Amino acid sequence: MQNENALALPMAASSDDFGDFSAPAPLGGMDFGGDFGGGDMGMGGMGGGALDMPAMGGGMPAAKSKLSGKAKAAIVVRLLLNEGADIPLESLPDDLQIELTQQMGRMGLIDRTTLHEVAGEFAEMLDNVGLSFPNGLAGALSAMEGKISRQTASRLRKEAGVRQFGDPWERLRALPPEELAELAQAESTEVAAVLLSKLDTTKAAQMLIHLPGPVARRITYAVSQTAAVTPDTVDRIGLSLAAQIEARPEVAFEETPGQRMGAILTQAAAGKRDEVLTALDEEDEEFAGDVRKSIFTYALISQRVSPVDVPKIARVLAQQDLVTAIAFATDEDDVESSEFMLANMSSRMANNIREEVAERGKVKRSVGEGAMGTIVNALRELVNSGEIELRATDEDDED
Repeated sequence: MQNENALALPMAASSDDFGDFSAPAPLGGMDFGGDFGGGDMGMGGMGGGALDMPAMGGGMPAAKSKLSGKAKAAIVVRLLLNEGADIPLESLPDDLQIELTQQMGRMGLIDRTTLHEVAGEFAEMLDNVGLSFPNGLAGALSAMEGKISRQTASRLRKEAGVRQFGDPWERLRALPPEELAELAQAESTEVAAVLLSKLDTTKAAQMLIHLPGPVARRITYAVSQTAAVTPDTVDRIGLSLAAQIEARPEVAFEETPGQRMGAILTQAAAGKRDEVLTALDEEDEEFAGDVRKSIFTYALISQRVSPVDVPKIARVLAQQDLVTAIAFATDEDDVESSEFMLANMSSRMANNIREEVAERGKVKRSVGEGAMGTIVNALRELVNSGEIELRATDEDDED
């Protein structure tokens, strides 16, 4: 008959100090890594200072001072698991996972008093922790990612010989879908299928959008061949892919050359913009095409903005800028954008703007282009903040 006040654990024998399973800070005699209370624990005289089994119907005596660090760690882990806690034990080194599992396999019954004492010691230890640091240089490098230069981080990893990535798939999942698509196209179909399988469904779908049709079909079919892939293989693939990402040279600009030039020409006067684009067509037609895709002008509002987003744009603009831009618009595409905005804002505001435009008369080019630039800048800020999203052009859809 089992004592109702006991915590059942598998059978105990001997115990040593719990290796590197260390507490965040030394607190008295309590140290997960060394002696979590000191002493050995056996069952029924199997070791010195044994924790005796209770007599039938009797209580189990407390033996706090006889429990080793391993035993106390096993008790805490088993207690947390019994309560349904999700403990990331897989983040421990393999040898500590083995030691912990073996210790649990040697444990027997622990009385309620001992359980409370061990839990109390553990709670007191946590309560006294003021600050914790990453475990080892690998953890420190992960914590400092983005705070120190990539060259420094790479040098530290090489000098210390630590594994460069904890979980390489976490690094890969953080990449934008277009980079993942580029990575997949450079690899074999089988490796790309594993990459696709390890992504969450949303990111995987976005990655497929950026792949050419035939490539996407080959990769999706290859997913059906991944049933027998082992965890070690997946880990090696993740390390290899992440290493390729980290090996890329650090660049000074986040945007592509086409995006940077497109942003500049967006702010330029129309005449100068056309002159530069004509020259780019003569020098490098492909680059000129990339620049055109990145240029956003007043004339593109009707093509790229959703009707439901027009009120958001109108709210952040001074009505006078809208009046000036609409009064200045004479080109067919500019007029189309003006009518598009008027048709999708409140009828009261649209009527007021039309009345002011009729009274405004002719607008100087410099003033009109300045008003159009103000509207485009406000629109780009809304896009950058995520409040609105531009629609793809027909040319983008074809690509």
